[in-house]
Amino acid sequence: MYEVIYYEENNESPVVIFISEKPPKEQAKILREIDLLEQFGLTLGMPHIRKLVNSELWELRVRLGSNIFRILFKDMNNKYLLLHGFQKKTDKVPKTEINVALRRLENYMER
Repeated sequence: MYEVIYYEENNESPVVIFISEKPPKEQAKILREIDLLEQFGLTLGMPHIRKLVNSELWELRVRLGSNIFRILFKDMNNKYLLLHGFQKKTDKVPKTEINVALRRLENYMER
């Protein structure tokens, strides 16, 4: 088993908030993928996870019907820091979403 850590700011986790705002079926699917990451780590591989090009971040890839969700995370020696969740609407992960995750990572590392 690997450890999953939810990034927090102001005693709230943006990823938990993101998940809680989804309908129950979508919540279940996202949480199942997080469970798989916790169980298998980076060996999970595609189509569940993928390293972002030119970045230290990974994406947890979740699809339910036509809805596509991503949770960006950092591998910290087999501990996975979940930084940012969003619904994907374009082919590439938007730079703005990556920047949110990187800002949160920087904030986490400073603490």
